[in-house]
Amino acid sequence: MADMLDAVLRHLDALVAFDTRNPPRRIGTGGIFDYLRAQLPGFRIEVTDHGAGAVSLLAVRGAPTRVFNVHLDTVPASDAWSADPLRLRVVGERAIGLGACDIKGAAAGLLAAANATHGDAAFLFSSDEEANDARCIAAFLARDHGFREAIIAEPTRCEAVLAHRGISSVLLKFEGEAGHASGAHALQANALHQAMRWGCAALALVESESGARFGGLTGLRFNIGKVEGGIKANVIAPSAEVRSGFRPLPSHAIEALHARLREGTPGGVPVHYEETFRGPPLPAGDPAAAESRRLAARDLAERLGLDIGPAVDFWTEASLFSQAGLTAFVYGPGDIAQAHTADEWVALEQLQRYAASITRLLGT
Repeated sequence: MADMLDAVLRHLDALVAFDTRNPPRRIGTGGIFDYLRAQLPGFRIEVTDHGAGAVSLLAVRGAPTRVFNVHLDTVPASDAWSADPLRLRVVGERAIGLGACDIKGAAAGLLAAANATHGDAAFLFSSDEEANDARCIAAFLARDHGFREAIIAEPTRCEAVLAHRGISSVLLKFEGEAGHASGAHALQANALHQAMRWGCAALALVESESGARFGGLTGLRFNIGKVEGGIKANVIAPSAEVRSGFRPLPSHAIEALHARLREGTPGGVPVHYEETFRGPPLPAGDPAAAESRRLAARDLAERLGLDIGPAVDFWTEASLFSQAGLTAFVYGPGDIAQAHTADEWVALEQLQRYAASITRLLGT
């Protein structure tokens, strides 16, 4: 076991040192992908540049029907880091480094497991997950890949996660009429007032969904992330923009939610409503299909001898595999509470447990 952890940490040290921050999305086909090639002897390797820093590497040995996916891009590092984020530090029982938890630790575990086994295996490494621009996964799923099952690595404390929320990001625009703020018509003509009325209606909608449930998840998550508009306090705002997003349950009808949000409220109807990104829930599909896929994923996790964890509120690309008809769940080392933080870390015990479990799965 100690030898396995040593191997994982050697790989993780190398992977963290590669700058794959996204943004700025300056990721090419060399660098970290050259390292992966060198560590996977005996695998058929296919590297694809999808543009805009989206690069994927598919490594296949033998004739597997299950693919393991892990993304290599990370969020940017903040000024709050106490040391170089691109240099792995092992302090006590923690491995600290940018992406160590989310989710280069899993990539290191896959490499260690691949080198400790000789059976069928398939790994899909991608580099665009942090941009909400799933070019790598979309291109993979559009091809005749031949896989029936997918295990997607994200920090789940080495538990199989069968369900999570979807995600939808929206841009709204409101149009008013500039004028002096002393005018009585300012209440209706002000675009920012319209945006605020819309926001109040949106919050009421979200509160009305508090009783919705699926697989341990409750309610509808919603956030108004940015509001822009106006000129100054004594000028009626002629325009306003709102960026918001919601995270539905697998049982929510996303189009119906959009229709209700688009309607707004009297005096608060957007002139432009645009969904800028959508990721389906896990499992994907209508309520009946989602439940069937959840049960299939549960059966797979149990057959593989993996502990099953609770549903989670964060979104993953596992839902894209589910939407494409693969039996999919999320499984990886680390805790999401450490992801995207300064001095991001993953527990050594989690790295060792994950690598050991993947080694066992590749040997069966």
